[in-house]
Amino acid sequence: MAYDNDNIFAKILRGEIPNATVYEDESVLAFNDIAPKTPVHVLVIPKRPYVDMDDFSVNGAPEEIGNFFAKVGEIARSLGLHEGGYRVVSNNGANAGQIVPHFHVHIMGGQKIREGSMARGME
Repeated sequence: MAYDNDNIFAKILRGEIPNATVYEDESVLAFNDIAPKTPVHVLVIPKRPYVDMDDFSVNGAPEEIGNFFAKVGEIARSLGLHEGGYRVVSNNGANAGQIVPHFHVHIMGGQKIREGSMARGME
């Protein structure tokens, strides 16, 4: 899957599509999912154009990768999810169900999540 500069997340980053921002800094944007699967469902994306986790892990600088995942934890804590627990999910490629060709993770929580639930249709 090649990076598509017209994907929905690229449009959000350019300000062409509105979002409900939860967190933003110079390298990371987090916003509420428009079709949440749990009471708290936030998408976290790097601002640079990585297609998926594989692309990010190969082409991202170690500091950028470390910062991204530190921010994921910081965002989850700021949402109060650390006490009850939360799920972090990233679909990598078409066979895993990735639809948007921009690397992102889902932070989901706010309720008990059953084992194996939400494996389908999360994008």
